[in-house]
Amino acid sequence: MDAHARHGTGHIAQDADAAALSALADKLRRRVIEMTTAAGSGHPTSCLSCADIMAALFFREMRWDPSAPQARDVDSFILSKGHAAPMLWAVLAEAGAIDEDLLSLRQLGSTLEGHPTPRNPWVRIATGALGQGLAAANGIALANRMDGIDGRVFCLLGDGECAEGSVWEAAQFASLQKLDRLVAIVDVNGLAQSGPTPYRHDTGVYARRFEAFGWCSTEIDGHDMGAITSALGDHCDDRPLVILARTVKGKGVSFLQGVKGWHGRALDELQKDQAMQELAGTDARLPVAPRRVEVTEQRVETHAGRGDMDYDIGDRLPTRAAFGEALCRLGAEMPELVVLDGDVQNSTHTEMFAECYPQRFVQCNIAEQNMVGTALGLAAGGKIPVAATFACFLTRAFDFIRMAGHTQPPHLVLCGSHAGISIGQDGPSQMGLEDIAMMRAVSGSTVLYPCDAVSAEKLTVQAVHADGIVYLRTTRGATPVIYELEEEFPLGGCKVLRRSDQDSYTVVSAGITVHEALQSYDSLQEQDITIRVIDLYSVKPLDVETLNTAGRETGGLIVVEDHWAEGGIGEAVAAAVDPGIAVYRLAVREEPRSGKPEELLHRYGIAHQTICAEIIALLE
Repeated sequence: MDAHARHGTGHIAQDADAAALSALADKLRRRVIEMTTAAGSGHPTSCLSCADIMAALFFREMRWDPSAPQARDVDSFILSKGHAAPMLWAVLAEAGAIDEDLLSLRQLGSTLEGHPTPRNPWVRIATGALGQGLAAANGIALANRMDGIDGRVFCLLGDGECAEGSVWEAAQFASLQKLDRLVAIVDVNGLAQSGPTPYRHDTGVYARRFEAFGWCSTEIDGHDMGAITSALGDHCDDRPLVILARTVKGKGVSFLQGVKGWHGRALDELQKDQAMQELAGTDARLPVAPRRVEVTEQRVETHAGRGDMDYDIGDRLPTRAAFGEALCRLGAEMPELVVLDGDVQNSTHTEMFAECYPQRFVQCNIAEQNMVGTALGLAAGGKIPVAATFACFLTRAFDFIRMAGHTQPPHLVLCGSHAGISIGQDGPSQMGLEDIAMMRAVSGSTVLYPCDAVSAEKLTVQAVHADGIVYLRTTRGATPVIYELEEEFPLGGCKVLRRSDQDSYTVVSAGITVHEALQSYDSLQEQDITIRVIDLYSVKPLDVETLNTAGRETGGLIVVEDHWAEGGIGEAVAAAVDPGIAVYRLAVREEPRSGKPEELLHRYGIAHQTICAEIIALLE
């Protein structure tokens, strides 16, 4: 197919079939209006514009089985314009895929939520934060390719959301990866929430942009059923396809069509009755013939592996390097493990996995939003994705991480390296000082922070086997190994590294500050002061029992962290322990500068000298 094909009115090969699909589209419109009026809220006009596309897609083009929501050997669909959820529910009900009462839309307890979530079994990715669906579709397409599934992946976007930069991150990635089974459909209805979209109905603008990223593009009338079915049947060799459909927001209802001010508004009963009269038509149902795609034998890479861990007490190496070693060892026994990188593989040490398992390594370049979205799509495709970049750069993808929390994937591991002021001379723009707060706030997340190579390897293993979203925080600089190879690190645990019955206070630390805490222990010992030292490697969940015991048995807890005071480990501990237990916090509290790591730790109050001074002051 040519890089830029334009369909006009389209040639309808089967007039009767096209007429039936158009009638079905109007039936879907009626269902949407009934649902949203009953709910008293929703986005009916955004649904009406894409009704013809959805009818053709689900009842003519897609190969899917309405009885098998978890099947992978089928075509897939992602609704990126998630506010059009009522149209998805109407389609699924019409196909017999769901039997839930459509009038339960947006009601507590219904799976037919205002925007799609996986509470409904047909939804693989939670959407509604615009600009995210295409990245997830990338991940599903990659997972299909890795498993030899010849299914197409369809993603419906709105023209308004194409203002999001994440759409173009995803478009670039799809082209570079030659995802020729991916089809993006843009519902160009020309109206956003507050007024016209930037280019209204000029599909040529979007066509040129997608083509510049290496896509095939097709421009059609999104209400011409012949043109729609023809475009859906197009394929490109080694390139993804985008269908740019000119549509009318509120299509089919005279007082809604192309009228501003109706976004996110449900019709009242009188308006509903008028709309239903204008959309009157047959209630005949079009059958969906369950169709599956051919699945080829899965190609599993084999590798000799890298042997067992071999670290000695006192060896110095970065936790990020141990993370990379662990991935290589895990890759030999876990063919579903996939590693993604944001152009920092030689710093995060994911380059080790890339060397061992190149077909399961995905270079996402400097596009962290797409990286996280693609990882989420891979998780929906049955993979165990591990996405790694610097901790500071993950903040750019936080909306994707937040939506991943609402998706609740089976497995998704994010690794943020080079965290905190301890990275040194690169300066504040490179210091991840917000990441713990960010990841603690994500629904159902786990947050882990190793301090040495042994704990880093063991916690990487825990992360890839854990349910849900796991964040692993690693350190740039080399730290000494303090644990024996046999030590285990269960989620929700911690390690009491120093303890006596005479301990004055307990220093709670994680990652780089564990070593500062141990140095302060040695220095205070010389002054006949004993303290307890805890390695809080599991930041979420916390070992509250051990913290409470330490707080009660000593004068209180002194939390030391390489992170902003706001939202970090200190706040997590203070919120979790029993009332009455004193919690003191040493954290980064002012804008840092470039400098040597040891200089920065001391200047910003989280080095061993400050810990000692704090304890001595408390004892006076």
